[in-house]
Amino acid sequence: MPSFGMLQDGFDDGVVDPVLWSQSYGDPVESGGRARIPCTTGFAGYRSASVYSLSWSQVALRAYPPAADGASTASFSLLVLSDVGGTDAGFLVDRAQNAMGLYLRVGYADGSALFPAYDAVAHAWLRLREAGGSLFWESSPDGAAWTVLRTASSPAWVAQSNLSFLMESHRDAGGDDFAEADNLNVSRPGGLTVSSRDAAGPRSYARTGSSLIGG
Repeated sequence: MPSFGMLQDGFDDGVVDPVLWSQSYGDPVESGGRARIPCTTGFAGYRSASVYSLSWSQVALRAYPPAADGASTASFSLLVLSDVGGTDAGFLVDRAQNAMGLYLRVGYADGSALFPAYDAVAHAWLRLREAGGSLFWESSPDGAAWTVLRTASSPAWVAQSNLSFLMESHRDAGGDDFAEADNLNVSRPGGLTVSSRDAAGPRSYARTGSSLIGG
């Protein structure tokens, strides 16, 4: 059963991988070493195959939300999707509203969602991580030092083996733009080694270079 840690893409070859991103829509591309998702009044997104588990795993990346550019909503959604519509977890960044939603939704709703003000520096890197029965929403300015923004008990669906990851962008008005992402579960410059798993779960990555996303 593959975990989301195995979903890795540096977006460097100029081609949207048709295997990794088999459920994509709205004409996303790779450009300049990043995933680029159109932000229009329609919807576009990179969506992975539905073959992953979030248990003891993560999705982590460098996020570049779209500009507001006359919109009242210009969003970049980064969501782990279950096999039930509207049951998901992740981030929604909206620069038009200068806010970020931290969601664990059922039926497209989360009464406990948090909405911190969006900070382009502090929230440059975003990570949703599951470990030991808890979900962690985290951010980082550099992909190395992480701050926990929210925690919640893991719903049962995180252990399913049919989850997918979605990066989607949309605006309600204004000029067309795009959102971008980079280094999805990919280490930053410098190597890494992976320690063996023990009964308590996976151990941290051991750093051998400068810094990395995982851990």
